[in-house]
Amino acid sequence: MTSAVSTKASAPSDAMASAWYRSGPVIGAGALVTLGFLGLFFRWFAVQHAHSWDSPQDWGHAYLIPLIAGYLVYQRREQLAALEPEAFWPGLAPFLLGIVTYFYALVQVRNHMIQGFSMLLCLFGLALLVLGPRAMRYLFLPIAFLAFGITISEAIMIQLTFKLQLLASQGSWVMLSLIGGPFDWFSVDLQGNTLTMVHNGQEIPMNVAEACSGMRMVVAFFALAVSVAVLACRDWWQRILLLLLAGPVAVFMNMVRVTVLGLASLGDANLAAGEAHTLIGTILLVPSLLLFLLIVWALNKVVREPDGGGS
Repeated sequence: MTSAVSTKASAPSDAMASAWYRSGPVIGAGALVTLGFLGLFFRWFAVQHAHSWDSPQDWGHAYLIPLIAGYLVYQRREQLAALEPEAFWPGLAPFLLGIVTYFYALVQVRNHMIQGFSMLLCLFGLALLVLGPRAMRYLFLPIAFLAFGITISEAIMIQLTFKLQLLASQGSWVMLSLIGGPFDWFSVDLQGNTLTMVHNGQEIPMNVAEACSGMRMVVAFFALAVSVAVLACRDWWQRILLLLLAGPVAVFMNMVRVTVLGLASLGDANLAAGEAHTLIGTILLVPSLLLFLLIVWALNKVVREPDGGGS
């Protein structure tokens, strides 16, 4: 009897040991592949860190992107664990293309943005090659989401920001006029993308430059909208609507940012530049998140699931 009990008690531990024995090589191979991937693109990660650290108001959200992508993978952990990894050799094509494009952008054109998208292409090909197409059903969105953490090339930014500069200037001019005009607190004039505030006979010019255009904020807001849409919305139409609202909300919040900077400059012109400018841009991400959550709450309240039950 004692021997039988002992055999039954040891069965689960033997099964666990066997499972660890089988998964050990897989874990070791995965660790080696991860280290090799990080080593290959180490320079890009270092430069990306420098961009985000030096300009947190513009690219500080890049630090959160991998965390959100990791959480998206964590949500699908049960489906991924149920799949058997299978080699899918067509994945070798995007994997090698990503490596070749990365070194071309590193040596020839020296473009950080192209290097970043090459890294994502390589990651996509690697996951497809090692795990197979069935796993990519759950990994495609997290990998694609990482694109929001790649800094956009300055050449492209300059082309895209001009109209946003004018829009931010015009919108903030309207807001400042509504605040200062009725109370004769100050007056504000707009010429091009330059706002001139007159307070107590003193002119305070404020130039809405490329950094205040809001293009970088649009990128951050789309990343925020995608994450909230995936994590908080129930239906696909809600997610699409939230993504469509990301651009207008980002532009509006950028107008609010310029308006706040203009009001701050009335007390001290230095508050519209430097660390104060960075702090205001960062703080405004908090009410933006709350605004997105309010939109999601309203969508869920307006359209409700029908109660279960037969007719």
